[in-house]
Amino acid sequence: MTTSPYRVTLDLAGVTDKAGLMDRTVSALHLPAWFGRNWDALTDSLRDPSVWPPEAVGRGLLIVVTGWQGYAGSRPDEWETARRVFADASADEPALTVALAPR
Repeated sequence: MTTSPYRVTLDLAGVTDKAGLMDRTVSALHLPAWFGRNWDALTDSLRDPSVWPPEAVGRGLLIVVTGWQGYAGSRPDEWETARRVFADASADEPALTVALAPR
């Protein structure tokens, strides 16, 4: 029997900038205090199962991003960078899946 990945919802409703995205990500993933709140730190943390929630150990991690449309509309360049970070981290770490919830 295969165990399903541990699911985390990253709710971006009301987020309008990178700082807000980083704050929500820290909260949703319970990232450590030393998390750098920049794109490189986000990429590294997503690729590193040792900083994922403990429930994801041995199961994998599914991050479902909801409420992202407002951020994408207000900061399209930042959102494109965030999407690229999510896609690259998922491609590099087979136990990670990041899914954007539909509108």
